[in-house]
Amino acid sequence: MNRRIYVAALAALTLAACAGAVVTSQPWNPTRDADGWSAVSASTRAVGLGLPGGAVLAKGVRYAGGVTLLADAGSPLHSLSDLKLTGDGGFVSVSDVGDLARGTLALDARGRLIGLEGLRVRRLTLADGTPISQKADGDAEGLALTPGGDLLVSFERDHRIWNYGPLTALRSPQAVRRPDFPFGENDGMEGLAASGDGWRVAGESSGVWDCSATRCAVVTAPPETPLTDSAYRITGMDRDPAGGWFVVQRSYRAPVDVRARVRRMAQDGTLGPVLVELKLPGTTDNFEGIAAEKRGERTRLYILSDDNFNAVQRTMMLAFDVR
Repeated sequence: MNRRIYVAALAALTLAACAGAVVTSQPWNPTRDADGWSAVSASTRAVGLGLPGGAVLAKGVRYAGGVTLLADAGSPLHSLSDLKLTGDGGFVSVSDVGDLARGTLALDARGRLIGLEGLRVRRLTLADGTPISQKADGDAEGLALTPGGDLLVSFERDHRIWNYGPLTALRSPQAVRRPDFPFGENDGMEGLAASGDGWRVAGESSGVWDCSATRCAVVTAPPETPLTDSAYRITGMDRDPAGGWFVVQRSYRAPVDVRARVRRMAQDGTLGPVLVELKLPGTTDNFEGIAAEKRGERTRLYILSDDNFNAVQRTMMLAFDVR
């Protein structure tokens, strides 16, 4: 994740796209439940795609609602860096300081995203079971839910992928295979998704691998020169219910040009046409998470932005239906 994205003008331009009532957020006063999760108070505000000339949707793609998450400055619901669906109307997310968050998607009668409910958080742990307390240990950037229900989390700085067991019964993590590649400190495994009996990994500066319990095979080799911030770099990935994967990419050019794209990825790592493009003067931000599910004859995509704990950025979840 890019910590140089501090864009005051972005907030001024995109806040104009927000609409809906706001409920004041309350400070986080955790009371841990028996299962280790703590309820956390927040609110949401509806958000559109912003001014004309910003969002570009491919044929067959339609916007299906979105919200901005409003939380107290001290809330753990900041800097959420990936997103997956739990199959029961819920979602799970991870932050780049080592918090795990989950909740329920609130949809209206037309199936449009109108809110996030039942929000709960818990701290991820180190291998010895103690809660993560240092940024260097907790910079989580990707997560995946395996077909067997296990939660995988990828970290950067200390580059690793850990298996925390079932989401309903989390345990001390165990290390699993990760690509044998010297990722940069703040430039690691941003894309993580289930892949058959293993997991697919995408590096932020390019490179795609298919991993299993025994090995990681190169799908697309990383370039000799890492991609720059202005290039479209993969920041999130999820399995396409119809086969292949979806990815979200981010591009940043100083001082205010932040863009995001959603594309399909084929088995061989090839990226397809752009399905969704977000840019100024429309709604845009630091999108790093993506999740997909089948809904009738369409595929529903959710994308999530990381606010970097920055008051001029936003945590947003947007929904799109792809035919």
